[in-house]
Amino acid sequence: MKAIRIHDFGGPEVLSIDDIEIPKPASDEVLIKVFATSVNPVDWKIREGQRKEKFPSKLPLTLGWDVSGTIETLGDSVKNFKVGDEVYGRPDPTRNGAYAEYIVVKANQINLKPNSIGHSEAAAVPLAGLTAWQGLFDHGLLKDGQKVLIHAAAGGVGSFAVQFAKAKGAYVIGTASSYNLDFIKKLGADEAIDYAMEDFETLLKDIDLVFDTIGGETQQKSISILKKGGRIITTLMPEFQEEAKAKGVHIEGFTAKSIPAQLAEIAKLIDNGKVKPIIEKVLPFTQARSAHIESEKGHTRGKIVLQII
Repeated sequence: MKAIRIHDFGGPEVLSIDDIEIPKPASDEVLIKVFATSVNPVDWKIREGQRKEKFPSKLPLTLGWDVSGTIETLGDSVKNFKVGDEVYGRPDPTRNGAYAEYIVVKANQINLKPNSIGHSEAAAVPLAGLTAWQGLFDHGLLKDGQKVLIHAAAGGVGSFAVQFAKAKGAYVIGTASSYNLDFIKKLGADEAIDYAMEDFETLLKDIDLVFDTIGGETQQKSISILKKGGRIITTLMPEFQEEAKAKGVHIEGFTAKSIPAQLAEIAKLIDNGKVKPIIEKVLPFTQARSAHIESEKGHTRGKIVLQII
């Protein structure tokens, strides 16, 4: 089978198209014929060697930790799926990923994909969708009627977070570029703030939850707009513990986990028309280098999908 792997850490040029053996599933795994995967920042961060401690893995390594495809083979102990099932999920980032024609994945990391969308759209969902879901609800404890500020609201994670928060009944505020302000309002944001022209910290106060995927100064400024007892949840390092403590707010960083029950909830929202995966473009997976270059610029609207079939 063909797979896009790295043999060394480095820039996009280290991505190579290799012919390798189709992997065999262990007893608790399934072999998936990959129809599509998508690009996440963690892909190029791992490629560059930035995540060796967090996600230790052996080289050569196949990248790509979103998958949508069909089950080709079942491990002996897998009972909850059958051959031919259309599934999606976020594979383990310490193991070979889905920039490949086939992948083996533990059966407890996937679920049936949404019925109403194709594999290219479904591949855009798992990692970003789970990150948004867990940030808002598991860590952010967001409830109906609360006010949430979502930074980078037009991005892969942010575009799901806006839609999930709106579906929950929250009052949603998003930051984005001027180009994306109308876009995030169409996704469900009640207010849209141009991060280049407006200072959100002077416009907002008494916010219940801030969802931060930017870090640094943005994270620090976000503390000041929270109400006492509010929460700032970040996908990065929670850098400003002392400032948060002084303000009487909670700050916490997290990494998303593969939780099949949440994939089922997200699929239900998609099939009910309440959530739509946002896709910047679909490329053949052989163009992974171009996809990485574009993703690293940080201005994609939603996700870049790599199509295998």
